[in-house]
Amino acid sequence: MSGLLRFKQAVKDAVSRLPGGEWLVKQRFAKFGTVGLAGTVVNIGVLHFSNKFVYQAIGSAYVRENLALLTGIFIATLHNFLWNRAWTWGDRKIQGRTSIFVQFLQYCMSCSIAIALQILFTNILKQYMFLELANFVAIVISAVLNYLINHIWTFKARPGKEG
Repeated sequence: MSGLLRFKQAVKDAVSRLPGGEWLVKQRFAKFGTVGLAGTVVNIGVLHFSNKFVYQAIGSAYVRENLALLTGIFIATLHNFLWNRAWTWGDRKIQGRTSIFVQFLQYCMSCSIAIALQILFTNILKQYMFLELANFVAIVISAVLNYLINHIWTFKARPGKEG
């Protein structure tokens, strides 16, 4: 068994031992939501860290906050792709000879609408609430669309390979 397969099995076993974990392991949308929740923590953590420390020297709050937002989105997107590929849609094989890089580009393209909505809603909502809370609300709004596009296109099931 390869290292990746051992890792996937270890994650599956660990989650299965949690209360309700066996159900979670079987539910694709619940897996997507779990990955998304973890990605949200990554996104908001990177957003906060970048805004307060990495881009602290940038005088314009607008530029600093948006650079931090883009950094958080990129790191969370990479995080979510890897986990969704390995766990949420781990039962689906990559189409043809598609490399992980090409699949990541597909994932990014499919997420671009959700990312654009996240940026738009974060910038609108931050006028009424803390930046991090605005970002969280924006993530929730765009999550369902993101799931549907990825389920239908990025991680498309091959005939006879649906799990």
